Amino acid sequence: MSPDELVYLGILAASIPVGFLFRHLSPPIKQGAALLLGLTITIATCGIHTLHSLCTVLGTWLIITFNWRKAPSLSLGWTFLYLLFFRLATWFSLPPPGPFANAIQLLLTLKLVSLANEVHSYHSEKKKDVSSFSKSPVIGGLSHVPSFYDVISYSYCYIGIMTGPFFRYQTYADWLRQPDAVSLPGRDPCLLRLKMVPVYGALFLFANNLFPLSFVRTEEFLEHSYFYRFFYMVVVFFVFRMRFYAAWCGAEAGCISAGLGCYPQGALSKPGGGPTVQYSPDPGAPVEYDFKTIQNIDCYNTDFCVKVRHGMRYWNMTVQWWLHHYIYPNAPFRAYALRAGWTMLISAYWHGLHAGYYLSFLTIPLCIAAETSMEASVRARLGPSGQKAFDWIHWFLKMRAYDYMCMGFVLLKASDTLNYWSSIYFIIHVIALLCIVIGRVMGGGRRERKKVSEGEKETKRDDTVREKAE
Repeated sequence: MSPDELVYLGILAASIPVGFLFRHLSPPIKQGAALLLGLTITIATCGIHTLHSLCTVLGTWLIITFNWRKAPSLSLGWTFLYLLFFRLATWFSLPPPGPFANAIQLLLTLKLVSLANEVHSYHSEKKKDVSSFSKSPVIGGLSHVPSFYDVISYSYCYIGIMTGPFFRYQTYADWLRQPDAVSLPGRDPCLLRLKMVPVYGALFLFANNLFPLSFVRTEEFLEHSYFYRFFYMVVVFFVFRMRFYAAWCGAEAGCISAGLGCYPQGALSKPGGGPTVQYSPDPGAPVEYDFKTIQNIDCYNTDFCVKVRHGMRYWNMTVQWWLHHYIYPNAPFRAYALRAGWTMLISAYWHGLHAGYYLSFLTIPLCIAAETSMEASVRARLGPSGQKAFDWIHWFLKMRAYDYMCMGFVLLKASDTLNYWSSIYFIIHVIALLCIVIGRVMGGGRRERKKVSEGEKETKRDDTVREKAE
């Protein structure tokens, strides 16, 4: 492990016992202590580059204070433009930010855009209440406009400050106001989340040692057989998954120990978004709690779900919620494939400026179009046993598609990514295009368009529910 990874591991490990201590603090002390600890971590790991995050926070606070009506679009523009400046700092004769500053900047961007949308929703609902003389039932809405201290405290809260998961300001505010945090579940769900972390960590170290990524960039790698080169991407994605499974499960444990994102199961919480329904348990009735609001990874479904589109739902789940809620509905296109492509483009930009991100993320819409075409033209015509066999093949190709796209994500450079993809003859692109052609030839075009239309209607219904939840 690199020194940076050891620092990440140390911060994750320390956050778990510290979280249990925070359960004993009163709201004002909890807020101040979480801010102080978060700032300490930021300054200790980022140094002078802490000013980047501070400028981003100040700019967003000014936007939500003086122009709440346009805050969602202005905050998105401001934070994303600052990301560009942040990544091109050397062009302005500034020292390049390190990986810790980059991690904090990425998560801060999500938080501040979400905060601007929450403030906009608060003012909009308040305006409706005044005009209609009635209180509208807003689920998870703000009770007041956050002060500058609130914004700073939320931005630099130590929980997940550089590891995630993303959580909304309302989730943070609910955490501060928990009436009896000590009585909420903590130890058992925390241990449950940590149970597989040693296994993931050991598998990561073992496989990464046997199959180093750097070997892909050598001439010697190209001398191996096609099947060896193809198999290498399978192992690379396995290493990639084990690394993030361990990190995100540990990050979730840090949230659980502090009680962040703990809501009654009846609230039907969503990762990233929080409760989706109003829930008031009967007096005296036992209440079951969960931590779905801060769940960032579903390891089992990531590996074993069948479709490419479903795989995205179980990976980095809180960020997927953010993309689905703030980016996808505002895409400048109506067609599902184009809106998905736009969302993937924004996601690639958020991750960085490396060409490998864009090559990988923009391959996803092609894979989605291929699987949609084959489902409409082939699977729909099969019997139960045929559909089961189809799903197994679909799952296998889904995993290989993610293996393939992962190479762009880790190699980063366009030349390295394209060199590797060409060494296996762009196999996933070829298969995806063949599936689309086969679907068209077999008459799946009409069924595909119908299925896409139904998918768009379902997405609109989901968006409506989410807007009401806001």
